[in-house]
Amino acid sequence: MPHATQHADVATVATAELDTALRGGPFHVALRAAIAARGLPLQRVQHHLSRYGVKVGVTSLSYWQQGARRPQRPESLRAVRALEEILQLPEESLIRLLAESDDQSAAQRPAARSYRSLVAATDILEQLLAELDSPADGGLHTLGHHERVRIGARRELQGRESHHIVRAHREGVDRFLAVHHGDPGCTPERMTVHALENCRTGRVRSHHDTGMLVAELLFDTRLRAGDTFLFRYGVEDGTADASREYVRGFGSPGGQYALQVQFDENALPVRCHRFTQHSAAAPRSGRQELALTGRHHSVHVVEPRVRSGVVGIGWDWE
Repeated sequence: MPHATQHADVATVATAELDTALRGGPFHVALRAAIAARGLPLQRVQHHLSRYGVKVGVTSLSYWQQGARRPQRPESLRAVRALEEILQLPEESLIRLLAESDDQSAAQRPAARSYRSLVAATDILEQLLAELDSPADGGLHTLGHHERVRIGARRELQGRESHHIVRAHREGVDRFLAVHHGDPGCTPERMTVHALENCRTGRVRSHHDTGMLVAELLFDTRLRAGDTFLFRYGVEDGTADASREYVRGFGSPGGQYALQVQFDENALPVRCHRFTQHSAAAPRSGRQELALTGRHHSVHVVEPRVRSGVVGIGWDWE
């Protein structure tokens, strides 16, 4: 009997800790409390996830419950939703904590997109890509990508131009899907895509609430495996209010990336800086002040070899 009573007390405490964590977070504490309350070792959690068709390593699960890393990729977010069922938690309880904790961080850096908006944009992007019959592997490896962003006289994201150098790693690749994510309040239906060199514009899809636009850029040739190709395109935006940063996410390692932000001479920021993130949900690091060039009013960053994660430039207005 004492053993049964002791076991009941432990279970009661674990349940109480879980209830508290689900109400107030943060995410990693709630996840750890839920796993403890159900008495599941991480290997069993991983096994249950695999039955949902989701692959997550034990190491990743351990990092998530320690707070060392956070779920960010679409597969990871699917895992979080599955964990809510496996651990018998209320629907959206863990996803909500992810969003809230990042919103609190965003309050300290208001220019950044919230985790909730990034999660929504990821889901919408998958839908738009599916509408354009995009395969999981586009068949192109980026050797170099130079991106120039223009900030207009109203401090708005006026537009951008991208110059890509790619190599095909499978046969028959004949297109590229360009993604543009406008600033909050933008109107993607009013944006225009221009094929500038070695490509032409195909189908275009957009989603108003997330400011997401996806454009199909068609090549005039079918690449063979190993072929290199250069193409250039631009997006005219100018549909939102003051812009405060530009970020570029990378799902996998690649070649060189250069980002240049050019400001209208009548709308110059008081300071600029670069930053990186291991993922959209991770804290920002690598902050470094950038000085505007004289005549062209621009700043830039160069990554010789990009890693998965985020590279960006932010700026402050008076």
